[in-house]
Amino acid sequence: MNRIRVIPTLLLDRDGRLVKTIRFGKRTYIGDPINAVRIFNEKEVDELILLDIDATLDARTPDYARIEDIVSEAFMPVAFGGGITSVEQMATVMRCGVEKVVLNAALHKNKDLIGEAASRFGSQSVVGSIDVKKAFFGGYIATSHSGKKRLSGIPEDIASYLERCGVGELIVTSMDRDGTRKGYDLPLLKGIADRVGIPVIACGGADSLEHFVEAHDIAGCTAVAAGSMFLFQSSTQGVLISYPTRNELETRVFSRLRCNQGLQTT
Repeated sequence: MNRIRVIPTLLLDRDGRLVKTIRFGKRTYIGDPINAVRIFNEKEVDELILLDIDATLDARTPDYARIEDIVSEAFMPVAFGGGITSVEQMATVMRCGVEKVVLNAALHKNKDLIGEAASRFGSQSVVGSIDVKKAFFGGYIATSHSGKKRLSGIPEDIASYLERCGVGELIVTSMDRDGTRKGYDLPLLKGIADRVGIPVIACGGADSLEHFVEAHDIAGCTAVAAGSMFLFQSSTQGVLISYPTRNELETRVFSRLRCNQGLQTT
């Protein structure tokens, strides 16, 4: 049976609180991230992404104590991103129990960072993050610093460059879809997945198991990430941390995926 990784994404603010954004702007306070991790443990989640969304904007280093507190409660591998600018910081984050580091702004400030990180930790431990929004006159714009800075080049070229530098996989987030629960931006994801040979994680807009199938079958992604879908009861109701059961994933997602020989699944 073909499979796809289904990954909850948890966002931390500058105070270490769990929040959820809409289009990288409006924030809703969710609660204590440790409590969320414990619930995801019970749900038998395979993997988590943990992002400090204020660290780069605040020009501060990762909060290692907070990271360790959260990751020590996790029964699953955790990828962490936010405020990481050096290989030494990556090493410290990994000593906190993190298995993968997620890099965004630092990728474009230090061109040697990816190679150094891949050489020391292995490409499988280095995840590149690309935040993308639609341009006013068509096409897409890649950004960093939580969407505050525009990057030169189209997203597909940036993705290809990051792959050549040694990134092991990519998280591609649609800023326009973030928190909207309107489905993934499939053309954006497909354009990038078609250009690279490494796994692409779809992020931004998921609201149903059908969206996971679409990300795989239409866009060619090998993993899907979601926040609101796993944190809210619905688009209009309160906080309810959830995750599909193993049977739901097997019958409603995995069993429906087309077998794409060209896709990597690790």
